Amino acid sequence: MMLGVVFVTQAQVDTAVKKAGNKTAELASKGKSAVVDEVYKDKVGPAGQSPIYIDHSSKYYYVDKKGKKVYVPKSSLKDKPKT
Repeated sequence: MMLGVVFVTQAQVDTAVKKAGNKTAELASKGKSAVVDEVYKDKVGPAGQSPIYIDHSSKYYYVDKKGKKVYVPKSSLKDKPKT
């Protein structure tokens, strides 16, 4: 019977930690935005980003994969595809 040894480099650990941190930040930002701001249900972002939020200043934004708000002009929003 052979037992395998797995070697994990520091770079692989750093990548996994960064990926988990980004996902946590994204989920936290989306959760806060859903509670604090209004969700624009009929539109998606320029590249299909969803959901779109409307803040207290009537600015439109979505949350990217790193948890950052990306503001977009209303004119660049597209209708949500019908499913």
